[in-house]
Amino acid sequence: MSDIDEPSGTEPARGDGSGGAANGGADSRRPKVSRRALLLGGLAVGGLAAIGGGALVYRDLRRADGPDGTWVKLSPIVPLPRDAPRDASPAFEEPGADTTVAVWAHADDDIIFANPHLGELISSGATLRTIFVTAGDAGRGLGYAEQREAGIRAAYDEMRGSTAPWDTRQITLLSGARVTRFVPSDDPRLSITTLRLPDGNLSAKGFPSTGDAGLTQLINGIVPALAPIDDGPTLDASRLSDTIAELIHAGRPDRITTNIPHESAFARGDHPDHSCVGSLVRAVAPTVGVDAAAVTYYIGYPSKRQPVNVIGAPLDAKVGVYQVYAAKDPVVTCGDAAACLAQPGFGQWLRRSYGKTEDELQLS
Repeated sequence: MSDIDEPSGTEPARGDGSGGAANGGADSRRPKVSRRALLLGGLAVGGLAAIGGGALVYRDLRRADGPDGTWVKLSPIVPLPRDAPRDASPAFEEPGADTTVAVWAHADDDIIFANPHLGELISSGATLRTIFVTAGDAGRGLGYAEQREAGIRAAYDEMRGSTAPWDTRQITLLSGARVTRFVPSDDPRLSITTLRLPDGNLSAKGFPSTGDAGLTQLINGIVPALAPIDDGPTLDASRLSDTIAELIHAGRPDRITTNIPHESAFARGDHPDHSCVGSLVRAVAPTVGVDAAAVTYYIGYPSKRQPVNVIGAPLDAKVGVYQVYAAKDPVVTCGDAAACLAQPGFGQWLRRSYGKTEDELQLS
C-alpha cells in the first residue's frame, strides 16, 4: 500500500499512522471490556502479529475506509537546467512500440491505483518502463523492500503470462544516482527500475531507522539529502529531479503515468510520498520533452471517496494480480480474493481506478 506508519518505539507495521490515545489514569474513566472481548482481541492481534502486522494493523482493521496521509505543504519544485545531454545515459532503453514510462512512489501503487489500465497495456504488447522512487521499506530495512520488489515482479509475471526469470543489474546514472533495474529475460519491452529512497511514512516524517526523513523533508529543504536504503549515493533535491528526468528520458516515452501531484485537489489525504512523486514528475516532464497532455495522474488513497468503477471480470483480474503481489509482502498477505477485498483501504482502492489529465487535476 504505500504505506506503513510507525510510532516511535514500536515495530514498523503498515497502517494509517494515527496516534494512540493518552493514558487516562483513573480506572473509572477506562472503558469496560469483557473477558470474552479481551480473549478474542488477543487472538486477533496475535494472528496479525504472526503475519507481520502487529497492533497497528489490528487498529487499521477497525477502520472501514483505510488510512489517510498527513497533509503537509510542499515547496515548489523547479528543476535546474542540465548542461550535458541525457542521450548518453547508461539507463538508456531500446525504444519500443507505444511506450509508457510509469513513475510511482512505492512498489504496488501501480497495481492498486492504475489497474486495470496497467494489465491492458501489458497484454496489448506495448512497452512499459516502470520506476519506483522509494523503497516502500516502512523503516523495516532492505530485506522487506526486496520482498515488495519480488512481489511486484510476480504481479507483472501474472499480467504478462510468464514466469521466466528477471535479469538484475545496477546502473550509475549521469546524475550520480545508483539504481537497480530488473528486466524479464524473455520480455525486454518491460523493465522495473528502483531508486530505493527511504519511505516517507504516512506522517511525512519518515522513520527513525532511516533518519526520520523522506521525500517531503528533502523537497522542503528540511534535510539536505536522502540516502538510499541500499547504501547508494545520497541525493539532494536537485539531483533527485535530475535523476527522475534522466530515467524518464532514457525510456523514450510516448506517455507517462504517475501518482497524483501535491498541487491537485485530489491529493488531500493521499500518502505524502505519492504527492511528492506526482509533483516531481509534473515538474520534470517538460524538461525531457513530454507534453503535459501525455501525462496521466492516478488518484491514490482518496480514490476510496469516488464511485466504484472497477467491477466484474476487470475487478477479478485486478484482485488476482494484487493477491500475487501480496503473497510476497508479509504485511498485506491475503489468502483469497474475498480476503483481499475485505482489507480496509485496499478493498476500496481495488474497486476503483481514476486517472486524471492535467486539465482534470483541479489545481490549487
